Amino acid sequence: MRAPLTATPFDLDSIPDIPAVFLLWASEGKPYLARTALLRRRLKRLISDRDRVSRLLNLRGIAERIEYWPMGSRLESSLLHLELAQKYFPEDWPRITRLRPPAFVRLTIDNPFPRTMITTRLGRGLFYGPFASRAAAERFDGELLDLFQIRRCEENLIPSPEHPGCIYGEMARCLRPCQEVVSVEEYRSESSRVEQFFRTGGLSLLETAEAARDRASAEMQFEAAERLHQRVEKIAEVRALSGELARSIDKLNGVAVVRAPEVDAVDLLFLLGGRWQEPVRFAPGAKMEAGETMDRQLRDVTGALPVGGPPNMEHLAILTRWHGSSWRDGEWLGFESIEKIPYRKLVNAIGRIHGLK
Repeated sequence: MRAPLTATPFDLDSIPDIPAVFLLWASEGKPYLARTALLRRRLKRLISDRDRVSRLLNLRGIAERIEYWPMGSRLESSLLHLELAQKYFPEDWPRITRLRPPAFVRLTIDNPFPRTMITTRLGRGLFYGPFASRAAAERFDGELLDLFQIRRCEENLIPSPEHPGCIYGEMARCLRPCQEVVSVEEYRSESSRVEQFFRTGGLSLLETAEAARDRASAEMQFEAAERLHQRVEKIAEVRALSGELARSIDKLNGVAVVRAPEVDAVDLLFLLGGRWQEPVRFAPGAKMEAGETMDRQLRDVTGALPVGGPPNMEHLAILTRWHGSSWRDGEWLGFESIEKIPYRKLVNAIGRIHGLK
């Protein structure tokens, strides 16, 4: 966290009217935390010298010190607001931040008979997401299961030939492990295909289907080729339902390019392993050494990034809210790992955001 700028209630006219996150401190007790698009105007409303009866909060005569952090983007503002809320209001920060955890599709790979489920909590298993809403995750999960033959039931299976089964087994859309139609190993083979779908973003299934379609077409088996082509289209539709953000959580990496408070710079906010890192200030117009390029500068920046920690659900909630909002004030570039950062796209994104100033 950057050090804040400070002021007193008597210095309001010297405070810039800019987007900021701020704390108002009294002589004792907890501070007042807020964020605003117009700092000086907001502070004057809170520390008013007018005697009037109002329902608005008035901290005149109480506030003694102001700490504020100029913000260039709503994304960085949300992250700092969360950090300050957790620091100064450890018991009340969920109400203050009003963050809704995003939904994930979880594959219970630790179960003898894995299945998928929708969850907003991280734990054991393989998680694919985040999705903008639970409804979006449920729709994706339903369409995904049509591509495979793993079970949809929620019970803890005790396989037996006498098990009544379900409609999906009758429709040949489940391997029916409950009735011992397949062995544990055979069922595991099918659930492993689902796992590979998550880990590759669907490419494992798509490439297999495309290869089978092309082979059938080359052998002039046109009816089979048509069926396989329909499957390719179905797989592509399911992949599209996952959205731009979703991937297996161990590969949930990306960078948000947003405006910085300074006119001649942008901020790069890297998400590594589902956790935001400290913003990196980058000045596209800075003087370069002979033979140096922006691409080279960016590689130096990413080479100094720390290893991503465990996923943070609040960070992911901020990502999904910012990414899916109408007020998104930056560009998002996802990547599997630091080694696979699309530097050309990153350079172009920086140029576009910097050009908005």
